[in-house]
Amino acid sequence: MNAIKEARRYIERRPPEDPAARTLAALVLALETDRGFDLSSLYALDYKSFDLAIEVLRDWRLDRYYAGKAKLFDLSMQVHESPETPAALAASSSADATSSS
Repeated sequence: MNAIKEARRYIERRPPEDPAARTLAALVLALETDRGFDLSSLYALDYKSFDLAIEVLRDWRLDRYYAGKAKLFDLSMQVHESPETPAALAASSSADATSSS
C-alpha cells in the first residue's frame, strides 16, 4: 500500500489527541509547507509508526521527483515541437502570462 494513503488511514482511525497520529500529521504538514520538523519526535513513536513515517518521507521524495520529471517532460515536448529555442519559449510564455493579466 502507498505509505501516504496508509498514513492518512492511520490518522483517520486514531483519536485527534493520539500522539503518534499528531506526529505523523505534523510531519505531513511540514513536508507540504516546507517548514521545519523536529526529527526527535519520530523517536517517540512505536516501531510500526516510526517505519510508516520513514515510508512517508520516501514516498514524498519520490512524488517530488516525479513532479519535477513531469515538468521536465512537458518542457522537453514544447522544445521538441517548436522551432524556437528554449529561451524564446520561456520568454514567450512569460509575455503571454503578463499580457493576459
